[in-house]
Amino acid sequence: MHLSKKCSVFKVVLSALLIVALLQLIYLSFLSKFHGKQQRYRYSELFGGSGKKNVHPEKNTRKERLRYSLSTGGIFDNSGQYRVYKNLIKSDFTTNQRPGADPSSNVLALATHTTINNLYHLESLLERWQNPLSVAIFAHGQDVKFATALVYALSFFCPHIQALVDFHLVCLSGEMASFPEQDREHFAGLEDCASVFARLETHRDKYKNYAISGNVSYPNNLLRNVARGGTESSYILVIDIDMVPSADLHQQFLAMIMRQEPANDEVFVLPAFEIRHVRKLPATKSELVQLYQVGEVRPFYEELCARCQAPTNYSQWVNSHVKAPGPLEVAYTLTWVDPWEPFYIGPRTVPLYDENFKQYGFNRISQACELHVAGYRFSVLNSAFVVHRGFKVQGEFHSRKDEENKRNRVLFRSFKEGLKTKYPSSSQRC
Repeated sequence: MHLSKKCSVFKVVLSALLIVALLQLIYLSFLSKFHGKQQRYRYSELFGGSGKKNVHPEKNTRKERLRYSLSTGGIFDNSGQYRVYKNLIKSDFTTNQRPGADPSSNVLALATHTTINNLYHLESLLERWQNPLSVAIFAHGQDVKFATALVYALSFFCPHIQALVDFHLVCLSGEMASFPEQDREHFAGLEDCASVFARLETHRDKYKNYAISGNVSYPNNLLRNVARGGTESSYILVIDIDMVPSADLHQQFLAMIMRQEPANDEVFVLPAFEIRHVRKLPATKSELVQLYQVGEVRPFYEELCARCQAPTNYSQWVNSHVKAPGPLEVAYTLTWVDPWEPFYIGPRTVPLYDENFKQYGFNRISQACELHVAGYRFSVLNSAFVVHRGFKVQGEFHSRKDEENKRNRVLFRSFKEGLKTKYPSSSQRC
């Protein structure tokens, strides 16, 4: 009898466990179907669906704009080596610009360039720079499809990106970008803005710096020009995508030029620094100086090419007192000396970067040299700056860096000779 009761209890417990397990399976099946429906709905949103009215016509319009941009086939650069899709995705800011609009709304834009493996930096850049931004992306091989798909997803899932960021795509002339509708694997698991950036993170270590597969050259100066040309702003700050400017730079610069309009031959230098990866990026000069004094921040390229930034005169800038929240203004003006390559805010009329320079070496120095020969003044701002994430150290670069540097040094010599013809009345030389 006692044994019979035990068997009955065991059967009840076993039945209960089986019922719980069955319910869990039903629940998981429901979740899976629900997630599948969510994904299909997301795809329907992304691509506009078929046979049904689009519940988000503005998003469908974005799709049609992308489809049109790609249908043009892009344009070739001057060398014929690269294909450029300008305004692959156009921001709401750019789309809504109208003749006669308030000129103060389009005073300063930021322009940057990147490969797809560094595009994840865009997230933290936009945390600091919540203003117009023009991004030129270089992609090669399978990355052309990936870049097209992920840029589309960024504009779709991230309202702040669609509001402010213009994307441009550059690839080799023999490659063509296509609408990503047939490449659904790129969109699997993408449900919101965070998931898109998480996908970009998976590509961050695909290759190091300019070491692109197939010995393909990274056309940094072409990309800078494409990004510059993608904005109608009166002034432009060109930086690499793994850098950020000081906080409130846009508003401070606008206030500065409203007080006194700058001359057309003046550029505004932002001292450049680099910071240990573990540190939080400083927002203000006082925060930066504190980190600088304890060695957590140092001048940009200090270990690799101290001479390339030394003319900025870091000691003078760091020691010049700025009352917070004092206005942004010129602290001092410098004459360019070789091999200074400052980061600066300049009028959109400054000379373009020479697109013959690719890969590593002399790409920014050449442009600063031309500004000098063309008669531009270099005015250092008292409290604005840019910071690169991480210290630049020896051994982090790809194997062909020295070879590229030698080739570009030879190119730089002929470039300087060409400036004598381009600016025959200038007494300035590099």
